[in-house]
Amino acid sequence: MNTLSNKNIVLGITGGIAVYKIAELASLLTKNDGNVDVIMTDAAQRFVTPLTFSTLTNNQVNTDIFKEYIVKPGHISLADKADIMVIAPATANTIAKIACGIADNLLTSTILATKAPILIAPAMNDNMYSNPVTQENLEKLTKLGMHMIGPNAGRLACGRSGKGRMSEAGEIYEAILAILSS
Repeated sequence: MNTLSNKNIVLGITGGIAVYKIAELASLLTKNDGNVDVIMTDAAQRFVTPLTFSTLTNNQVNTDIFKEYIVKPGHISLADKADIMVIAPATANTIAKIACGIADNLLTSTILATKAPILIAPAMNDNMYSNPVTQENLEKLTKLGMHMIGPNAGRLACGRSGKGRMSEAGEIYEAILAILSS
């Protein structure tokens, strides 16, 4: 039996250039029998369209907290359904919102509503990553029991090299398996 059989992965995608790597992750999760529900922020949709993730996961992509629902609100349904939530790429903005308990979009509302483990894959400029506010937010989330992967050092979208590059899809996939098996 595959490790991801009967597992529901809620994949929260925020607006960073590393979104392109998440298409590979969504494909990898689906190919290994995971049921993947994607939540995309407005900013994420400016990099890649929901159609990409809908095609890769065979599920409708969730983008709007105010979408009509039949039984219960979408953020509650997704929160209850999740065996794990993965936020990748996790921008400094979304990390700050989570750390402060701000629930102003479908993704952050779902995070506050879930009891599932949460894996965060930061991705941002090296100065943003090393900023004391970002470091404090990441530390707070770790203390609250959220899991972190990366970021790695390497070439960044801004043209510089430094720590802030999101972990590769395979690394995130392995972290998901480790969390689900623990």
